[in-house]
Amino acid sequence: MINIQGDEPLLDPELVDTLARELREDEDLPMITAGSPLDDPDLIANSNIVKLVIDRNHNALYFSRSPIPFRRNEVPTLPTYRHLGIYGYRTDFLQRFIKLPPSPLEIAEGLEQLRALEDGATIRVHLTEHEAIGLDSPDQIPLIESLLASSQ
Repeated sequence: MINIQGDEPLLDPELVDTLARELREDEDLPMITAGSPLDDPDLIANSNIVKLVIDRNHNALYFSRSPIPFRRNEVPTLPTYRHLGIYGYRTDFLQRFIKLPPSPLEIAEGLEQLRALEDGATIRVHLTEHEAIGLDSPDQIPLIESLLASSQ
């Protein structure tokens, strides 16, 4: 099952197919999502933009509205990723997930995927160069409307 968040009207349709295929191919994977590189310091600092950190197998370690990872020391090769609001779930996992109570990290950050991580689920992250512009705040409505109109 693929879920596209309502605040992601400009997601690349090919990304939906890619996540569905990856979920089908890995029967042990309960959940998948997507992320893209994020370089703009203003967007990294923006709490409306969800950032994520992954391990070397492209599994999510954490999602946050804060800039992550915190850069105490400069590491030029360490990327920042933006989370894209699309999820793929296995049906059995989704049925279990929706019965879980909201978790402390989920409540603190306002991010439901943290409930899955706190419960020990693996969330695979498909990295893409697609720069989806999500509707993260009301002041973006004119921009999104303009982009949607120009794509007609």
